[in-house]
Formats: sequence, C-alpha cells, structure tokens
Amino acid sequence: MIKVNVLSEENSWSKKIKKKELFFNKICNKFPKKYRFINKKIYLTLLLSNNKTIKTLNKKFRNKDKHTDVLSFPFNKKQKKLKENYLGDIIISFNYMNKPKNLDNYQFKIKTIKIFIHGFLHLLGHVHQKSKEYKKMLNEEKKIFRSIEKTSILN
Repeated sequence: MIKVNVLSEENSWSKKIKKKELFFNKICNKFPKKYRFINKKIYLTLLLSNNKTIKTLNKKFRNKDKHTDVLSFPFNKKQKKLKENYLGDIIISFNYMNKPKNLDNYQFKIKTIKIFIHGFLHLLGHVHQKSKEYKKMLNEEKKIFRSIEKTSILN
C-alpha cells in the first residue's frame, strides 16, 4: 500500500483540487497491481508548489536554472524489497499544471495525475535519457493512467 503525504505551499492548488491528500492516495489505490505494493508499507512525499520554488530546487539539485513541471528525488537509487520503505519526494509546479489558464478542473486533474505518475515512475528508477528508455517509461505511464481514468477520482 502506498501512502502519499501531501504538502502544499501554493494556495492555488486548493482551488483546483479539494482534499488533496485523499485525491493522491486514491490515485495510488487505482494503480495497476504491480505498482500498488500490496502487503508493504510504501511512503512518499508530494509537495504541491509553484514555479519559483521548483526553479530554485532545479538549480540547486540539477544545476538547471529554469522551472519545470515536476521534480523527483528518489530516497534510494535501488529499491530494496522491504516491507516498509520510503520512496522519496515529488514536487509539482502549479503554474505548469494550470497552463493554459482556461483549463477546467477536470482537465487540470488529468494533467496533474499524468505528471504525478511520471514523477512516481522516476522514484522507482525509471529514466528517459535515451529514446528506448523514454518509450518504455511512456508506455508505463499510459498503463497506469488507463487504470485511473475510468474511476470516479476525476469527478
């Protein structure tokens, strides 16, 4: 079972997603079986942020002086097969999720779920430096999203 601890430093998130921690935990409960970590206690932290903070973190930890949509910081490079494990941290920028600004809440949630999945896969060690890796990661993202999109989470 995955437990997402959600922190928010950007008030605009509350206008788009009510009960943020419940929302992201429900998403994880709808992941395909291989990503739900059944019979294990898996934790991660999600920071719902903005372009200013994400740019600062991107520069400090990745030496890139620009904002981005999502950052992931895996706790361990290799995930051990433990019954209890901390995966790491994901940071998502509200400014990126809210483009274009006329997105309704439904489209905003879809975009946010997709980028959350992307960040989650990075915590598990997925990368996309090469074309082959990118295709593999994109396929996994699509599989996970398909397991979520038919649920009531988006309503």
